[in-house]
Amino acid sequence: MSKAIETNQAPKAIGPYSQAIEAGDLLFISGQIAINPETNEIVEGIENQTDQVMKNLEAILKEANRSFANVVKFTIYLKSMDNFPVVNDLYKQFLTTPYPARATVEVSRLPKDVEIEIDAIATK
Repeated sequence: MSKAIETNQAPKAIGPYSQAIEAGDLLFISGQIAINPETNEIVEGIENQTDQVMKNLEAILKEANRSFANVVKFTIYLKSMDNFPVVNDLYKQFLTTPYPARATVEVSRLPKDVEIEIDAIATK
């Protein structure tokens, strides 16, 4: 049995998907992009986009009574690997050890032409 997790503290889905799905002890968070949920606008710049994506993920985790400490896996999608050092530095500010598993890949294009998208899997 699965349950959709939705919060107005993160951007609404821009397609036929849920912000997150809880299935047993696992939480699968859909890819988050740099939309500010208060303005519904894309924030500019890789630093601001990374910060906004992490805040969106955090809001969804909070709605599901979890935190970044519960995340076991992130996947980061970057438009350019040139941004990897900046993203890595900002990303780690939201986390504590032990760090979750992670994959980072460069992609040719992301929704709304953002620079970064991150999805996550969390446990209880």
